[in-house]
Amino acid sequence: MASPTLISLDAMGGDHGPSVVVGGVKDYLSRHDGEGVRFLLHGDEAAIRAEMARCALTDAVCDVRHTDKVVAMDEKPAQAMRRGKGSSLWNAIEAVKTGEAAAAVSAGNTGALMAISKLLLRMAAPGLERPAIVASWPTTRGYTAVLDVGANIGSDAKQLIEFAIMGEAFQSAVHGVAKPTVGLLNVGSEDMKGHDEVREAHAILREGGIPLNYHGFVEGDDIAKGTVDVVVTDGFTGNIALKTAEGTARFISGLLKEALTSGPIAKLGALIAMPALKRMAARIDPNAINGGPLLGLNGIVVKSHGGATPRGYGNAIRIAVDLARSDYMAKVGANLGRLAALEQPAPAAETLGETHQ
Repeated sequence: MASPTLISLDAMGGDHGPSVVVGGVKDYLSRHDGEGVRFLLHGDEAAIRAEMARCALTDAVCDVRHTDKVVAMDEKPAQAMRRGKGSSLWNAIEAVKTGEAAAAVSAGNTGALMAISKLLLRMAAPGLERPAIVASWPTTRGYTAVLDVGANIGSDAKQLIEFAIMGEAFQSAVHGVAKPTVGLLNVGSEDMKGHDEVREAHAILREGGIPLNYHGFVEGDDIAKGTVDVVVTDGFTGNIALKTAEGTARFISGLLKEALTSGPIAKLGALIAMPALKRMAARIDPNAINGGPLLGLNGIVVKSHGGATPRGYGNAIRIAVDLARSDYMAKVGANLGRLAALEQPAPAAETLGETHQ
């Protein structure tokens, strides 16, 4: 009988701690086939078991590892690395390092999570300085993976290609796209547009030495259109794009709410349109797409939003399970190996015949 997939959870992370984490486990099990999945919860055992009792979860599903130590949400990454050993966050990641767990999920301090994950798991590629954060972006065609959205402020051509490799494997594993199309975010679609790093990455990807379904350059409006399945950019640009989109969505939602409550006729129209409005709200609900993997590590770590609901945390767990059960790590490793081979200088040609004096 195959061993169960064990997911390690930082039960104390986030704004609400065990109530959302244990509630997220219950949500995952209620909406997905939980057969062959178990959970390792790190944190205050009394608080965790109280939530398990409330959610009717037993030791057959959840193993609890007690610790009193917690990394605060406002703690600096350097402090977390020095003082975080033995904390719920640290122990959740360490379970992946030792091979006990297949993946870890935390809604805790993002900087601390990234620093401790890198310290314990190390990077899968020498050129990557920090893990890349991927966002699942709702589009007219489903979801597009966008990375990096904040971890690496500046990225050279090699790192952009590494993001493309990791994003393509993520899109296949989590969103089930057989051969995802990949695009580089740029200020135009022409070959001469953009800075040197983007144009260099474009040239390498276009030559086809790495087996990706490369589309070419895409622009900002292509993200929501779903022009490609994976959009690659540096963390500076990606984070600005993400925050701009989130702000615009809130602005439009506010305008819509104001318009639909402006008078009796508007309210009647809103009542008639309610089913359609609820479907639209579900498409853009942050909890529906919660869970951003830290790509580039020698292990699977998923960051949940700190303010996620149990349903949102359940979605983060689903991403962790899907990645753990996929060939994501093997696929990324193989393509990173091909990239490394492309960077090797060609061997010098041997001199044939006699040397001319």
